[in-house]
Amino acid sequence: MMRPFRLLSTLATVGALLATAAGTPAHATISGTSATNTATTVTYRFSYTGTPQFLRVYVDTDRSTATGYAQAGTGADYLLENGFQAEAPLETSAKYTHTYTGSGGVTYTPSADNFANPERGLYHHTGDCDKADFSQATLQSYRSTQGISLVMCVFYLAEYKNGPIAQAALDQLQQQLDTVRAAGLKLILRFAYTTSTAGDDASKDRVLAHLDQLAPYLNAGKDVIAVVQAGLIGAWGEWYYTQNFGNAGTISSTDWANRKAVTDKLLSVVPSTRMIQLRTPKFKRTMYSTTPVQPGAAYNGSALSRIGHHNDCFLASPDDFGTYENPSVEYPYLQAETTYVAMGGETCAANPPRSECPTATSELAQFHWSYLNTDYEPNVLNSWTAGGCLATVTKNLGYRFRLTSGSYPAAASPGGSLPISFTVHNDGYATPFNPRNLELVLRNTATGTNYKLPLTSDPRRWTAGTSTTVQQTLTVPTNLPAGSYTLLLNLPDPLLSTRPEYSIRLANQGTWDAATGMNSLLHTLTVS
Repeated sequence: MMRPFRLLSTLATVGALLATAAGTPAHATISGTSATNTATTVTYRFSYTGTPQFLRVYVDTDRSTATGYAQAGTGADYLLENGFQAEAPLETSAKYTHTYTGSGGVTYTPSADNFANPERGLYHHTGDCDKADFSQATLQSYRSTQGISLVMCVFYLAEYKNGPIAQAALDQLQQQLDTVRAAGLKLILRFAYTTSTAGDDASKDRVLAHLDQLAPYLNAGKDVIAVVQAGLIGAWGEWYYTQNFGNAGTISSTDWANRKAVTDKLLSVVPSTRMIQLRTPKFKRTMYSTTPVQPGAAYNGSALSRIGHHNDCFLASPDDFGTYENPSVEYPYLQAETTYVAMGGETCAANPPRSECPTATSELAQFHWSYLNTDYEPNVLNSWTAGGCLATVTKNLGYRFRLTSGSYPAAASPGGSLPISFTVHNDGYATPFNPRNLELVLRNTATGTNYKLPLTSDPRRWTAGTSTTVQQTLTVPTNLPAGSYTLLLNLPDPLLSTRPEYSIRLANQGTWDAATGMNSLLHTLTVS
């Protein structure tokens, strides 16, 4: 154990150091000192009087249990003020191994409300998007009264199986994209040639030529395209009944090559920041790889990272009407895949008990569903209402982020450090699948001016069912005016950052700022 005279001598020395180096508050005096020790740690406490009153604590955690003296190269030393570590630690050597920052802790209250968030949730289906004009007012009512931010657009090209797409049809597509943008929603987009089980679709070469025509419109509308379903082949674009690509499950090697040519072409004309989706796991496993997307390859722009899945007969039979060929292999594959690629679809037939709540909620979570048709199939959806799970499904489709706690400094200086830490939990079935920015916003309480500081964490990796702690030391802008600042968290769409409808709302009480699409962190920072 350390000798008493050495402990008190050190206490006096550290007291002098803190009073000079750390900066005693104006007119404050040290009203009391104390020290305690364990086998490995010495804690020095200095109480100050004045306005405000506060406590400084110096913690030395690198004592030798044999001698009681500090050791080089081990442990860590901390300076804390009012229970939180000061911004400028006393110990800056290699021994400094931990950081506990901030002088204000916040605990957040979860919200159980259902509300719209971009690129997730229930969607309304439009099966004749090539002919029926979207109504901006109707789309806006989906969002405001139903919490729906997605619409499905199946755009048929039936008239053009033997020639180029007419300009009028291309103009119609552009108009639909513009209306969706004006309304603040996004599209799930699919192209197809027929609704007939005769499968009278277009040839491979015609499809490829049409995709060249569609390319500039897809690029211009990428900001409001959530995802593109592969479509194009067969009845409803579901790749089964087809006259040109291997009909009713009888698919030759040439047919597979032609299907892959269409898929590759679609990937090339859909902007690289957007995913496409295939109708069954077998399609991707046959044409690309049987290995699921790995964490290190997720979101890297490769074909594997951009091909997701959709299931349009969810729960309708043991194999979901042919969605699965070998569930014992495809279930674990799809579970791993959809951690990083988009998954969605619709129900198509009641099939109790499989189509009822227990299996529905289990598999929606297992396969990381982001969206589901609210218009079909009504018997299945009604059974979910009766079973008490539809409200939960509605809230948990896609991501559902909520803050649990945060720690932020009380004060900072222009050009100085700004260490922040917050923890967010994802209660949803999935994560965002498109790029998403993350910003700390400093809002001047007097002027309302926002100053945005980018954060490096990627919300696409805030995994479903887990908590993620974001810790980052930012630099306060050198030209930031002195004053009081409210801290906010912003998760804007990179392409629509000025539109609050496209920013992510957190599932907390008292944090959402609808006017700006930002989330208050319930903390105020003084800059001087």
